Amino acid sequence: MIENPLGLPLAGLIIGCVMGYVARRNHFCTMSSLERYWYAGDSNGLRSWVLAAAIALIATQALIAANLIDVSGSFYLTSPLPLAGSIVGGLMFGFGMALVGTCGFGALVRLGGGSLRAFIVLGAMAVSALAASRGVIGHFRQAAIDPFSIDLSSIGGQSIGAIISTLIGLDLNGASAIILGLLLSWWVFKNPGFRRDHGKIVAGCVIGLCIAAGWLITSYYSQILFVPVQLQAGSFVAPLADTMMQIVAVTNELPDYGVGLVVGVLVGAALAAWQADDVRWEACDDARELGRHLLGAFLMGTGGIFALGCTIGQGVSAVSLMAISAPIVMASIAFGARMGLGVIVEGSAFDFLFSRKQSPAE
Repeated sequence: MIENPLGLPLAGLIIGCVMGYVARRNHFCTMSSLERYWYAGDSNGLRSWVLAAAIALIATQALIAANLIDVSGSFYLTSPLPLAGSIVGGLMFGFGMALVGTCGFGALVRLGGGSLRAFIVLGAMAVSALAASRGVIGHFRQAAIDPFSIDLSSIGGQSIGAIISTLIGLDLNGASAIILGLLLSWWVFKNPGFRRDHGKIVAGCVIGLCIAAGWLITSYYSQILFVPVQLQAGSFVAPLADTMMQIVAVTNELPDYGVGLVVGVLVGAALAAWQADDVRWEACDDARELGRHLLGAFLMGTGGIFALGCTIGQGVSAVSLMAISAPIVMASIAFGARMGLGVIVEGSAFDFLFSRKQSPAE
């Protein structure tokens, strides 16, 4: 059964159940974390997300150092750096995330609790991701976005550790991972309030370990199966499109790890909501809210394809590989989300740039 191709989506299903359950129980959501940080000065949610990235980085790099996984073929490291896609796609994704109130991962978690708004968002994200990767928007991407990709192979590739090693002339990949992991962990735990928030700590640690487990599973199956296996750990844009294709069409292809992960997150979140008696059917209040969610979903689905990932894909999975695209995409997503919140809350996308308000307390 271990060598059965169905083991791959089943493994994704199990890992996804853990992620969905933990995220639902501990309110793990990137958008709400950013919103609380900017408007309430509460950084615990943001620190939990950064902790997930730090744990994923440390665990993944430990697996690489122990020669237990080979993720050199991951598209985060092999494709030319999509500079325009990282910036434009990140801005689109972040703005759309603000309009919706969550990302693709968060929408799956909300759907597990009965949110029909999340169902609409996920469907629109899947369709727009298909259009951006294989459809009409894909032609625009190939003509206007892809040509601005940068080949970094001459300086070691897209891994920050490899780039540093190439420029200095020494193998500093391991040292780079240790330093980056320690810096992220130091920022996370320097806040006394976060150190007392055990739920947020557990959520960050578990989700980070789940991402590392994804690399381990897909790397293993890529070596034992006689069919191509995409190396992946966790992302919720392209896999949403793949899940939709598995549902609505006969593709003659077995579901992959990403499809299993999507379904698993939904199942795990539903279980957590049921146990907490927190299942509530929710729908859009009016046509205006529905339109806002559809627009946000379109921006997230399209932007996520342009940027090669989402808040989990680039923000945790790519960070675990020290991909240079991760900080570019995440900075763009954060800026786009801040603009979106500015429009919704303050009436202007750029007023926050000129605000004299004090920064949230650390």
